Amino acid sequence: QLQLVESGGGLVQPGGSLRLSCAASARTSGYYSVGWFRQVSGKEREGVACISSRGLTTRYSDSVKGRFTISRVNSNYTVHLQMNSLKPEDTAVYFCAAGAPGVGTLCRVSSYTYWGQGTQVTVSS
Repeated sequence: QLQLVESGGGLVQPGGSLRLSCAASARTSGYYSVGWFRQVSGKEREGVACISSRGLTTRYSDSVKGRFTISRVNSNYTVHLQMNSLKPEDTAVYFCAAGAPGVGTLCRVSSYTYWGQGTQVTVSS
């Protein structure tokens, strides 16, 4: 069973930055694609940024493209999400997840099997 733990959330002013981290419990995490997803109460969970197992492919939602960057360091089983130029609409609980998505499904919620507990990101002045 792969366990994922998110960290780095918090309160930040509009225009600010945060860096989220997702730490995996096992060496096998390197075989999985990893995604960052977010959810606002009452809305569906959405894919924000996803990265393939070897880091060769990334996908971003249109709403964060150019502002967020996903990266991974397989040697220490960690994936990061650097979030810049944050906006109030980025406020949500952010989850990291690991899975084995098929072609064309890299950032689809249903492609992911293992999920962290989530970390709150609040963008407000």
